[in-house]
Amino acid sequence: MLTPRLSVIIPASNEADYIGACLTALFASGAVEAECIVVANGCRDATAAVAQGYADQATAAGWALTVLDLPQGGKPNALNAGDRIARGALRAYLDADVVVSSPLMAQLIAALAGDAPLYATGTAEIPRAQSWVTRAYARFWQRLPFAQSNAPGYGLFAVNAAGRARWGDFPAIISDDTFVRLQFEPHERVQVPATYAWPMIEGFSALTRVRRRQDAGVAEIDRLYPGLLAREAKARLSKADLLALALRDPLGFATYAAVSLAVRLRRGQGWTRGR
Repeated sequence: MLTPRLSVIIPASNEADYIGACLTALFASGAVEAECIVVANGCRDATAAVAQGYADQATAAGWALTVLDLPQGGKPNALNAGDRIARGALRAYLDADVVVSSPLMAQLIAALAGDAPLYATGTAEIPRAQSWVTRAYARFWQRLPFAQSNAPGYGLFAVNAAGRARWGDFPAIISDDTFVRLQFEPHERVQVPATYAWPMIEGFSALTRVRRRQDAGVAEIDRLYPGLLAREAKARLSKADLLALALRDPLGFATYAAVSLAVRLRRGQGWTRGR
């Protein structure tokens, strides 16, 4: 069996309703010499069985597919389990509810060529949400500095071998994607033009829970890895900039502000999915 150039690791917890679309798009992406490792972890549904059902489709597309079914949950543990058996020098880490466009994986492979440490991602698109609350929040959020920054990498990020050597095991922290992105200086982060669909969670309460988790994740990184956040390099949002955004989209601003206020009024911890 040929050693793959690219290993795509998909941690999946109770993702039976989403993993099929994720794998269908991945295997249609045209990448060659690639493998996919789905790590079902702590699932109470048929995630592993559904993923295994795509074995023939993977083979027909020239992909190798491995499905691990771990009894314990936890995304960092799932990422580490996938990494331990991955054979590709290039590694991509993909959320199970993300749908990649057909040219994306080939563009990531090309972007990660060379010996210098590199981090790469695609261009995220948020599909139209069902609820007006999420539509308004997402519309405003996409105009904020982080979403507008180069290679934010939410839902999908990839590294070459030298980049993967920047850290060992994934630590047991909330925000694995932020941790990895900040292992790289801004000039080492690449965003390719090919897109991927990254759904945002539906409803005010769910948005508040996710935002609380995101804030806690950033605070945790700042506490455990002092100075790492200095590599973020996103543009600062001045009061004048915020006012301009609010005037451009009053409903979006009001929704985003209401979620932010709800987070401040009720601090908490715990995991919730980004969708």
